[in-house]
Amino acid sequence: MTDRLTGRLVIATHNPGKLAEFRDLTAPFGLDVISAGELNLPEPEETGTSFEENAALKALAAARASGLDALADDSGLCVEALGGEPGIYSARWAGSDKNFARAMRNVEEQLAAKGATSEAARRAYFVAVLCLAHPDGSTELFRGEAHGTLVWPPRGTKGFGYDPMFRPDGHDETFGEMVAERKHGWRQGGDALSHRARAFKLFAETKLGAE
Repeated sequence: MTDRLTGRLVIATHNPGKLAEFRDLTAPFGLDVISAGELNLPEPEETGTSFEENAALKALAAARASGLDALADDSGLCVEALGGEPGIYSARWAGSDKNFARAMRNVEEQLAAKGATSEAARRAYFVAVLCLAHPDGSTELFRGEAHGTLVWPPRGTKGFGYDPMFRPDGHDETFGEMVAERKHGWRQGGDALSHRARAFKLFAETKLGAE
């Protein structure tokens, strides 16, 4: 589909930090954004084996349950020295209580066990895949990546997830230290910085008429 999106859009998430980022990103386009959590929609089990599969699974569940267009994100941190882990299991490393301080410590302990102390050995990248699903079951995918280096100890209290230990290439601040405007780094006509902003830029250019 190439028609421009208007009206109400369901963000298929129960994560308040992720919802806040999407509200910030969609604000210039006049969409009426509501989350799956606010609609009391159930969270589907993420059984996919890729970011793309999990994003589609969540978006389709929200679109079918609500009868509205739905946008889902599946994202994670891929650490090169750990063979790409935690990857699609990034949220699971935080446990059922969403303890990302523990998840970051787990990453650091595994890097230490491998002797990964130099910047070159601590390379990582965030991936975000957005899936736009329609009530008829059709989907569209948009992928963004942000590459950088892992720092320890974590720095900053902004953002969420693994942000405080990820310093993107070309910057001194971690994502956890950046205000939202700098982390996203994108408005129409500008460059995107974060993985989610890069995926969203593709989505916005395709579906929202962004230039």
